[in-house]
Amino acid sequence: MAGHSKFKNIMHRKGRADAVRSKLFSKLSREITVAAKSGMPDPNMNARLRLAVANAKAESMPKDNIDRAIKKATGGDGETYDEIRYEGFGPGGTGVIVEVLTDNRNRAAANVRSIFAKNGGNLGETGSVSFMFDRLGQITYPASVGTEDSVMEAAIEAGAEDVESDEDGHTVYTAFDALSEVSQALEASLGAAKSTHIIWRPKSLVPVEGDTVATMMKMIDALEDDDDVQNVYGNYEISDADMDKYGG
Repeated sequence: MAGHSKFKNIMHRKGRADAVRSKLFSKLSREITVAAKSGMPDPNMNARLRLAVANAKAESMPKDNIDRAIKKATGGDGETYDEIRYEGFGPGGTGVIVEVLTDNRNRAAANVRSIFAKNGGNLGETGSVSFMFDRLGQITYPASVGTEDSVMEAAIEAGAEDVESDEDGHTVYTAFDALSEVSQALEASLGAAKSTHIIWRPKSLVPVEGDTVATMMKMIDALEDDDDVQNVYGNYEISDADMDKYGG
């Protein structure tokens, strides 16, 4: 019985991992389609599409899926996605930004509003939270790509604004409108990036402690699990101990 039970547990874990991967591929495909529709369907002629394809490849998304997502944009019967940004307040007075790509604005708004409300938060007006964040380009590399000093030197040479390095890897920040240029310069010196994104980076962090941590993580998980939601950003700070106790 123990062996059978263990096997079932492994299969359950694998099923969950497959579901997470499927959802990730769906979000990446949607971003590729929207990027291809926003300009030329050729990554070499469309900076946003080039970044979307690079991120998909970094997640080992099959080439067929990437090509299909691009073709979807050029076909007349493809879905039309609206890009929407929601801003709101989470537990403990934290600021949260939710980026959505949806083919149904009403559904997306209702779902996001409901998730905030169920977790002690509330949606605000556009601009009510975004002033607490900087709009930046973010390029990540694994730690194995080089030392902190060598990555810093390459980043400065490429025109980046800031670099953060730790045992997990290197994160390079750029001006919003310089992301494509800096990422190409870094690729020439460091190789392909692990990921390249335009993000909302908090100007300062709000400490979240105790039971509020569990509510905060539940809200973020629910938002990220929604099919229409592409990205979620928050200015919350959780200690490792509280994360292990309440968020794990």
